[in-house]
Amino acid sequence: MQKPKLKDLLKDFNKNVIYDQDLKKKNWFNIGGKSKVFYKAENLRDLVKFLKVLDNNEKIFIIGAGSNTLISDNIFDGVVIKLSKNFNRISLLREDVIISGSGVLDNSLSSFAAENNLSGFEFLSCIPGSIGGGIKMNAGCFGREFKDILLSIQALDKKGNLITIPSKEINFDYRKNDLSEDLIFLSASFKGIKSNFKKVNSEIMKMKSLKEKNQPMRVKTGGSTFKNPINQTNKKVWELIRESVSIDTKFGDAHISEKHSNFFINNGNATFDDMKKLIDFVSKKVLEKTGIKLDKEIKILE
Repeated sequence: MQKPKLKDLLKDFNKNVIYDQDLKKKNWFNIGGKSKVFYKAENLRDLVKFLKVLDNNEKIFIIGAGSNTLISDNIFDGVVIKLSKNFNRISLLREDVIISGSGVLDNSLSSFAAENNLSGFEFLSCIPGSIGGGIKMNAGCFGREFKDILLSIQALDKKGNLITIPSKEINFDYRKNDLSEDLIFLSASFKGIKSNFKKVNSEIMKMKSLKEKNQPMRVKTGGSTFKNPINQTNKKVWELIRESVSIDTKFGDAHISEKHSNFFINNGNATFDDMKKLIDFVSKKVLEKTGIKLDKEIKILE
């Protein structure tokens, strides 16, 4: 018996499904082709129903803010899911615990914590992207990471089953954890420390000022390209890149930022191949010069 076509399976979701969706504007690099299917999930009930209809028979990619994602110029032969604003809610569970939807921007959670006199979230003000992506990669800066404030996550597997995972059951490491790649993060609870707005906001302003000084802003970039090589050297990855590669190295419109060499920039109309060539070239040169193999921090969708 022949399998039903995907369009027939998804007919009940037509108002929220786009076929051959252009992904170029869905990520900060402003690079990318199209997705075979793009689905905007309005709420949890619809998302569960959608996943059960797919029954894990298609490749699935969850796109958040698109801040650290490089997307191929080819058609993605699968389903890209974007969570709607209904997954962007933040509330206090108790005076020192915040529940945040996975679609909430990191900076928004930091601001909410400050407004509620909670410290511990200041570093989030300097991380681009959403809570879901931050959990997935244990994002961090200024010596703090998601693992330091996370209490638990609520997620779906790709069959549509709802699960809750306490943070104590998750093994975190630098920019990674052992959570299944099949999970779709819905929300998370975080614990802060009681403080006051003036003190917390002052720390946020200090961090933002340092970020503005040291990182490129308001440009088409995916943020940090490579992870710092922990336990291999005392040097940061930007230092290894500076030592190994000429700062004016470029492929097409894919450039290395003069301000921070671990940030690669689409300086116009860079293609996926341009950016991928730059990433691979830098990685190769650092390995040749220092003997250190770099791991990518950005996610690549091909």
